[in-house]
Amino acid sequence: MLTIYGSPQSSAGRCFWCLEETGVEYRAKSIDFSAGEHKAVDFLKVNPNGKVPALVDGDFTIWESLAINNYIAEAYKPELLGNTVQERGLVSQWSIWSVADLQAPLIQAFIQLVFVPEPKRDASIIEKSFEKLPPLLSTLNNSLADKTYLVAERFTLADLNTSFVVAICDAVKFDLAECTHIQQWRERIAEQDSAKRYMALCK
Repeated sequence: MLTIYGSPQSSAGRCFWCLEETGVEYRAKSIDFSAGEHKAVDFLKVNPNGKVPALVDGDFTIWESLAINNYIAEAYKPELLGNTVQERGLVSQWSIWSVADLQAPLIQAFIQLVFVPEPKRDASIIEKSFEKLPPLLSTLNNSLADKTYLVAERFTLADLNTSFVVAICDAVKFDLAECTHIQQWRERIAEQDSAKRYMALCK
């Protein structure tokens, strides 16, 4: 049985969702950072960085959420990665872009708005982060103008990884009203059985 370390409400969430999409049996182990469990010798054997998520499958261990999702898909539902070399390239493209480009300003705003007490928030960080979002979201929105999903007209890891990041907009209350194609795409994804099961884990 696979073991995923982390919480569905953390960056490990995309891995929980991927596991739900494949239907593979797994168990979850939470790590209490306040108690220093991330620095425990046993956990550092799983992830020497002392971070979540991390995944153990038999005698194989892997960390970093995108790498974990690629492994889960390759091992248990390869079609999530695409059926041709071109599709696999595009799945990789969108997955990397979502984390390398779109997630960075969203996380900066998220930290200020969720973790920093209001009197101590740095409004300039939030403002600069929000200024970076429109062109990035425009790229995604335009790409979805004539598509049902990002790659190959079916749900792939590109949709899972990218929509997971876009969801941070909800947490920081960034208005997506003008991104009609993104909104329609998110509505379609929300109807996925795996998305519903993942959201249930977050309650």
